[in-house]
Amino acid sequence: MPSPDWSAPSADGPVDARVVLPGSKSLTNRYLVLAALAGDVSRLRAPLHARDTHLMVAALRALGVDVEDVPGGDWLVTPGPLAGAGSVDCGLAGNVMRFVPPLAGLATGATRFDGDAGARRRPMGPVLGALRTLGVRIEDDGAGALPFTVHGAGHVRGGDVTIDASASSQFVSGLLLSAARFDEGVTVHHDGKAVPSLPHIEMTVETLRDAGVVVDDGDVHTWRVEPSEVNALDVQVEPDLSNAAQFLAAALVTGGRVHVPGWPQYTTQGGDAVREVLDMMGAEVVLDRSGLTVTGTDDILGVDIDLHDSSELTPVVASLAALAEGPSVIRGVAHIRGHETDRLTALRAELTGLGAEVHETEDGLRVVPRPLHGNRFHTYGDHRMVMAAAVLGLAVPGVVVEDVGTVSKTMPEFTALWERMLAERVPTDV
Repeated sequence: MPSPDWSAPSADGPVDARVVLPGSKSLTNRYLVLAALAGDVSRLRAPLHARDTHLMVAALRALGVDVEDVPGGDWLVTPGPLAGAGSVDCGLAGNVMRFVPPLAGLATGATRFDGDAGARRRPMGPVLGALRTLGVRIEDDGAGALPFTVHGAGHVRGGDVTIDASASSQFVSGLLLSAARFDEGVTVHHDGKAVPSLPHIEMTVETLRDAGVVVDDGDVHTWRVEPSEVNALDVQVEPDLSNAAQFLAAALVTGGRVHVPGWPQYTTQGGDAVREVLDMMGAEVVLDRSGLTVTGTDDILGVDIDLHDSSELTPVVASLAALAEGPSVIRGVAHIRGHETDRLTALRAELTGLGAEVHETEDGLRVVPRPLHGNRFHTYGDHRMVMAAAVLGLAVPGVVVEDVGTVSKTMPEFTALWERMLAERVPTDV
């Protein structure tokens, strides 16, 4: 059932806000999978609590893993013998549909995977084909997509496998995360066009090493995980840097200032690229020990930018481009047609509906700013579309966001945080 519409608030002055972000979805879900395979109890501190991570927790619990909610919002994860879950609801979570099937191969018994209607359109063929090559029996009626059933035998042979991961880096990460428990480990070779969002694979490799797993990523397009034990984790989850983009963009749109505390000095999160993007678009960007501060200047500059490795930023960057002084080109993001929705087509349709001139290219968008006006902004069940609409609403009165509740996928508290940020704006008479 779609949630109510939301009138995106406009800013009547520069914002001056401190925004504390929830934990990273990508890190939370990787840590959860590794904790499920570990030799002892793990603690995840300040994990993300959102639909995608709750779906991951539900999947692990169904497979026999004990995930305990503890005061303060942490999770204690106690691994147990893995058993067929009966069924796993993937929702729209790419992490769940691509990270959990290898885990289900290690269980004893059958696990059926399905999800929201939109999830059935997301590609799964490379993961399912790879698991078959590694010795897992899977039924999918030849569709290479949800729904499918993994028949776990209590172990996975493992070995060498070649896949085309050009549609999603999650195909590689999903295989690597469980591979330490495969009889022969795994060696994954990529054969195809460039892998998108490579920082997400680097994140996977780093989290594996955090758990004591031996990973060799020294050869281009090849990743090797040795069979080994997985150490228990006690980790603080970094803030979700991708979910910072819209808040930091508000500084640029309003000519104000937004500070995000706890921004890591080093990270594998692709969302860290927002610092460079906002700098290119005219903001002043400062990272120091206190966190990241972005200050808007007089103009938003058009850009020609490749977001191949940080494609989750595309919706917010496209919104900024529609408000810029000159045209922009966003490149390298053809793969986001296979996300929660076809994001390129959705962004073209919705930005055009507000008055912008937007053209789809083979691998991105060309945005030409035009005078904008209010309109209904469709979100297509995609949390990133809500965030894009919120940025536009700062400068364009009358943007009405359809089904704002879809943002609960990664940030249930988004509208409250957004409105609180605006309440902290600098008074107009200062």
